[in-house]
Amino acid sequence: MIESYITVRNQASDEVTIQKSRFIGHAAPCASEEEAQAFLQSLRDRYRDARHHCYAYIIGQNSGIMRYSDDGEPGGTAGLPMMNVLKGASVVDCCVVVVRYFGGVLLGTGGLVRAYTEGCKIALNAAGLVRMERTSVFLCQVPYPAWDSLQHALRTLPARLGDVEYAEAIRFSLFSRTADTPKVLESLQNTTARTLQVLEEEERFDPWEL
Repeated sequence: MIESYITVRNQASDEVTIQKSRFIGHAAPCASEEEAQAFLQSLRDRYRDARHHCYAYIIGQNSGIMRYSDDGEPGGTAGLPMMNVLKGASVVDCCVVVVRYFGGVLLGTGGLVRAYTEGCKIALNAAGLVRMERTSVFLCQVPYPAWDSLQHALRTLPARLGDVEYAEAIRFSLFSRTADTPKVLESLQNTTARTLQVLEEEERFDPWEL
């Protein structure tokens, strides 16, 4: 069972100009090959006048689907270097597209490899890498007198607070890596004099900083 994997936080882009050619790198989280292809097509539509739309994507927490394309660039100079960046960063469920506007200067094989490598890297940096970890999500409740103590305890625990609702008691969502959950809940129970109530619980993958 996979406990964690690395992907990008959100869709983002950045660009670099190399020898008068613009390389615009876009990255997006994609949970399926259909999402990756739709993302690619949206960029082809957006940059219809660009010379190349090179891409690489890895889908599946076990890297079950890996695809890349040089899209008209010399073989091995675009898609494969981009794929190597993704694999080197252990990134999955992600598609990167580097759009090139040709500036009139030939870069040569080595220059193209470096340019598309850089285009992929800046796209990933713009999108931000996160570790998706198996996470327990709780809907909890505490009485008002215990709230300040609970908030103080959370500053030193491997957990984070979500939405808060102030009603007869204080209801809030709590996120904890599943492996840390027993320690987190026990600590919070001690902090709140056993007044913490867990009303609902679910488990899912959620983003945590690397």
